[in-house]
Amino acid sequence: MFMTGNHTDSTITRRRALAVTGGTVAAGGLAVVGYQSAFADTAADAEASASASATSTSSSCMTLMTSVTEGPYYLDGALVRKDITEGKSGVPLTLRLTVVDATDGCTPVSGAAVEIWHCDAWGYYSGYTTANPGGSAPAESEDGSTADDDTYLRGYQIANANGVVKFETIFPGWYTPRTCHIHLKVHTGGQKEDGTYEGGKVNYTGQLFFPDDIAEEIFTLEPYSKHSGSYTTLDNDMVYDGGGTSSGLLTLKAVHKADPSKGYKGSITLGVDPDAENTGAGGGGGGGTPPSGAPSGAPSGAPSGAPTGTPPSDAPSASASS
Repeated sequence: MFMTGNHTDSTITRRRALAVTGGTVAAGGLAVVGYQSAFADTAADAEASASASATSTSSSCMTLMTSVTEGPYYLDGALVRKDITEGKSGVPLTLRLTVVDATDGCTPVSGAAVEIWHCDAWGYYSGYTTANPGGSAPAESEDGSTADDDTYLRGYQIANANGVVKFETIFPGWYTPRTCHIHLKVHTGGQKEDGTYEGGKVNYTGQLFFPDDIAEEIFTLEPYSKHSGSYTTLDNDMVYDGGGTSSGLLTLKAVHKADPSKGYKGSITLGVDPDAENTGAGGGGGGGTPPSGAPSGAPSGAPSGAPTGTPPSDAPSASASS
């Protein structure tokens, strides 16, 4: 049986931020298969896929995770690429995401396009580099990188025959009032064109989250430590609903247990309905309420100083946001 959450709280809390429509996550044996095969090579992917298919015949294959808004910082036109860092500094993060059809025995969704975007180590998003991340942080321009201010930390990957995509990025920072997170969309039916992904439809819009203990340890390291202020934990986040993996909490594995600066590998299985459509634009659920002092009319969840309309004129056009 496929399930979605049902939240009726009318107050502005993290529960209200959930727009329940459909989505992702592995349960039972499939989650174990996904973890054990995380970051395996292509040959091992095939074996993992076969194991997952066998497991999918059990009664607890997949539940549909709640879908949430795309938030105020989405931009169209992200590039198809594995490495999205563009020289941005931070703790390395390798993501391995597996897309399966939750309505058809958890079979891999070959050709699905997974799009991700997130802030840099100080809480800045490309396309919105003048938005104040809250607390005290250097200006985005002081990071010393040569990253393109309109494209860094954004990108697509196309799922292979086993439904797997991999990204090379950095551990995200944070901004007020949100916890550490990565945004994502799963697209099907389109194709790669002019370096990006065009056409088709969005099946799922969601967010990925990080355990508090790991995030807080990372934020004591350079360059994250230059951003000071009150960090929002998972329990107090306005989007994360406490459901663990079923709410987008990543499984993380340290590259070197004694040295977190060496990086992490994160994995999760995304169970989608290829016939569903959820852009995450508009509707209920936001990226969080603006902090005190945010300009009137700022997008829901935008930090103080965030643009209230379109991104800079030389940036890709932004889609509607909540």
